[in-house]
Amino acid sequence: MHKKPTVLGAQNALQVLSTVVQETPLQYNKRLSDALSASIFLKREDQQQVRSFKIRGAFNKINALDPKELEKGIVCASAGNHAQGFAFSCNQLRITGIVYMPIPTPNQKVEQVKMFGGSYVSIVLVGDTYDDSQQAALAHCKKDGLAFVHPFDDVDVIEGQATIAIELIEQAKTPLDYVFVPIGGGGLISGILTVFKALSPQTKIIGVEPLGAPSMKISLENKKNTRLQKIDKFVDGAAVQQVGNLSFEICEKHLDACITVDEGRICQEILDLYNKEGIVAEPAGALAIAAMDQYASEIKGKQVAAILCGGNNDITRTPEIEERALLYAQLKHYFIVRFPQRAGALKDFVTHVLGPDDDITHFEFSKKTNQHFAPAVVGVVLKREADFVPLIERMKTQGFFGEYLNDKPNLFDFLKN
Repeated sequence: MHKKPTVLGAQNALQVLSTVVQETPLQYNKRLSDALSASIFLKREDQQQVRSFKIRGAFNKINALDPKELEKGIVCASAGNHAQGFAFSCNQLRITGIVYMPIPTPNQKVEQVKMFGGSYVSIVLVGDTYDDSQQAALAHCKKDGLAFVHPFDDVDVIEGQATIAIELIEQAKTPLDYVFVPIGGGGLISGILTVFKALSPQTKIIGVEPLGAPSMKISLENKKNTRLQKIDKFVDGAAVQQVGNLSFEICEKHLDACITVDEGRICQEILDLYNKEGIVAEPAGALAIAAMDQYASEIKGKQVAAILCGGNNDITRTPEIEERALLYAQLKHYFIVRFPQRAGALKDFVTHVLGPDDDITHFEFSKKTNQHFAPAVVGVVLKREADFVPLIERMKTQGFFGEYLNDKPNLFDFLKN
């Protein structure tokens, strides 16, 4: 039987991390508290030096390795935040490290890894997902006999992440009724569960995954750790095809609930955090916060915490974040519009189809395909959700309607091409 994380292990990890990790604030949030009629606190792990909680697990694991293993060099695979914690640890402890990252990793995270690792760390970009990178990293470890620092499925990593739970319990002036925790591979949620179920068993722990990457939720429903064939990689810090085996066992035994949040809702929360509190949250960082409104009736009047796990957001992603938020709010809609091949057709569309507050934000016209009509992909932003049905009706009445595109699963791929 393999070793399990313990509260004692988490308490020891807290000592190990005392010189490298910030005790991040548990911050009251008035906007969310007012909206949900509860006392909402955010655990600000975005304020770590590497702007995410991952430094806790990475440093604790590396510190626990045998000196002979460290002398040979170590390897990790990561979509970004674990890599930064790993790189920081390598630099701090003067250990040679190799980081495998997926090719689509935001450039901001790649540059941060370089900065934190300095001359001690090299980066290999490979594969489309974390899982692809991990396969390549493990093959390298096997070939050269190097130690692999897993981002989540490891006792020392989990005990490092569990130090957040110790801080939460000590910082909360009143015992917490609920804690909302993001789930990627499951290391963070496993650490939170290990401590809370021992020291504060009355606290309900709610795990939160992106709708497009529900690997823990599916696994719990299937009663076995299940690998997903396809995931939406947008919430890159929490998009894994399969959670850790150890994490799955802990969640199956102790997790109170596992829920999912639409990526568009996460995007709206990213924008709200920035515009209303000046907080920069990456998609995974806003994940748990975006889920709390699903529990509005249960948490009313309660003491609630959500873990804002990271703030490594690439500013170049802002247009897509805004786009997804508008789509989720039913305020942006894409159509294939059939324009008659005659002069004045576009003017008629603008005059007779668009409402007074509607705005065209995307227009991609194709070459003439027959003598009567030519299609165009048109994106329209509405001021009110209720304006959608009248828009469709006018489009059909005037003979412009071709196809509605918002419900196409590959919409974003289609628009990028």
